[in-house]
Amino acid sequence: MNREERQITVPQFAAMKAAGRKITMVTAYDHAFARLVDAANVEGILVGDSLSMVVQGHPNTLPVTLEEMVYHAELVGRAVRHALVVVDMPFPSFHLGVHKAIENAGRILKETRCQAVKLEGGMEQAEVIAGLVSAGIPVMAHCGLRPQSIHQLGGYRVQRDERQLLADAQAAEHAGAFAIVLECIPAETAAKITAAVRIPTIGIGAGAGCDGQVLVLHDLLGIDTGYTPRHAKAYANLGKTVVDAVAQYRDDVRSGTFPGAENAF
Repeated sequence: MNREERQITVPQFAAMKAAGRKITMVTAYDHAFARLVDAANVEGILVGDSLSMVVQGHPNTLPVTLEEMVYHAELVGRAVRHALVVVDMPFPSFHLGVHKAIENAGRILKETRCQAVKLEGGMEQAEVIAGLVSAGIPVMAHCGLRPQSIHQLGGYRVQRDERQLLADAQAAEHAGAFAIVLECIPAETAAKITAAVRIPTIGIGAGAGCDGQVLVLHDLLGIDTGYTPRHAKAYANLGKTVVDAVAQYRDDVRSGTFPGAENAF
């Protein structure tokens, strides 16, 4: 069976809601980790603009460029054989008019092996979402807390305007989005939105009532990047494992234990 026959498609991903199947997504930013995440048979991998923080060390997602997103998406896309791969459109690549958004999103799909893009916004981005979809570019929307708008929002705050959140989600659906990320909104509101739309909702800090969940890989693995949000859960403590392994290697080199005869030619 070849790659195209095995890999989850956008229609298959969207149909999981009607089938009552919970969706699991994880971020990945490079080839090695993308292979490992894909081997776990998650349904979706997000090449998130969160790489600005967890990979590049910036304080927020604003500095990452389109060129950098394309580079990391190509690494991930080359590794994945099963999951649907979605790529974040960085700020301000989709704020420059519909035609420029199509050009930028088209570049992502042309230069990587990824299948869809994600952009932040609901009602105010409906025209852009519709334009991308009309150009054959699948779009995952992102409502609630929008990290690219932290200066306007006043920081990373839970978004509680239920009427606006519902309107944003429905506008994204009507514009043609195949799924919606709901970030940092009350669980009760997320459950209402999930019931009100026909496309999957993917929660991050939005409770268990969503159709699926997404986590940043470094949070999931317990790799400290300076801040761990409340909605994250560490399923391992790889940060400590890495430090301990490197320290053991250091000690072996200093003591002459490494390299041993079995490591030489």
